[in-house]
Amino acid sequence: MFSNSVNKTANIPYIGRFAPSPTGPLHFGSLLAALASYLDAKSNHGQWLVRIEDIDPPREISGSKDEILNALDVYGLFSDQTIVFQSQRSDFYQQALEQLIAQKSVFPCICSRKQLANRGGIHFGDCLANIETNIPFAWRFDSQFITENYSQGMASFHDHLQGMFSQSVEESIGDFVVKRKDQLWAYQLAMVVDDYEQGITHVVRGIDLIDSTLRQNMLQRALGYPIPAYAHIPVACGENGQKLSKQNLAPALDLSHPEETLWRALSWLGQEPPKNLRLASVKEMLLWGVQHWQPLKLQAIKNQPAI
Repeated sequence: MFSNSVNKTANIPYIGRFAPSPTGPLHFGSLLAALASYLDAKSNHGQWLVRIEDIDPPREISGSKDEILNALDVYGLFSDQTIVFQSQRSDFYQQALEQLIAQKSVFPCICSRKQLANRGGIHFGDCLANIETNIPFAWRFDSQFITENYSQGMASFHDHLQGMFSQSVEESIGDFVVKRKDQLWAYQLAMVVDDYEQGITHVVRGIDLIDSTLRQNMLQRALGYPIPAYAHIPVACGENGQKLSKQNLAPALDLSHPEETLWRALSWLGQEPPKNLRLASVKEMLLWGVQHWQPLKLQAIKNQPAI
C-alpha cells in the first residue's frame, strides 16, 4: 500500500505535506487530512512539510494564517522544514507559465462563466470570444496538449486508497485556468510548482480534491516534473450529510483539550486507538499513531460521519 510505495532501492526519500488555505481556522476535517499525511510520512521515516496556500487574497480571512499554524503546534504537528507561503513565490509560478507559453501548451482566454454555462462550465477547444489586447485575459492550459496520455478521451491515475480514477477530458476536465483574469495565480499551477520545488513525493489529502489530481498530472507532464504518489482519504460529514468545511461553517478545532480531539481523529481514520490512549499526551498519541499506522483501513471509503 501507500506506506510501501517508497522506492528505497533508488534512495528516494519520502516527503509529504499539508497545504491549507487561510480562509478560516482548522476544523476536524482539516485535522484528519493533516494527521493522515503526517502519519504516513513519519511511518515511512520521511519528512512532513507545511505550506500555506495564500494566493487568493479576496477569500483570505484576516488572522487565519496564525490561527492555522498555532493549531498545528497545539496538536504537535510541526513542519520539518521552513514553512512556505505561496504569496511569496510568484517568481516560481511565472517561470513555469513562461515555459508553458514557450511550448504553446497554454493560451489566452477571455471566455466568461456565462459563456461557458451551456457547456457545464467546461472550456474545451476553441475560445468562444476573440482576444482583444486591451482587456484582461486568463491563461488556460490546453488539455489536448498531451494526448498520448489519454485512452479514448479519458485521463486517469491510480490512487493508493481509491483505486483507478478516471475522467473525460472533454466533459469533465477541459482547458483549465492556470492564471486568472485578475492576475492571481490559479491553484492548479501554484500547487504543482510548489510540490516540485519542495520535492514532494507523496500527497495524502481529502477525496474532495481528487478531481484536481488529473489536472495537476497534466501540468506535471507538460512541465517535465515527476508525478507524486497520491492517496485521497474520505471526507468527514456533519449530521446534514455535508462535508465538514469552512464554507459549511464547521467549528474550529478545540485548542484547549487537543488530546480528546486527536484520539477521535485516530479513531475516525480507522486506527482503533486503545481507550487508555485517551489519557496520553499529544506527543504520545502521535508516536502511537506513527507506530500503528494502517492506511488500508481507509481503502475505497469516500465519506463517513464525523465522530
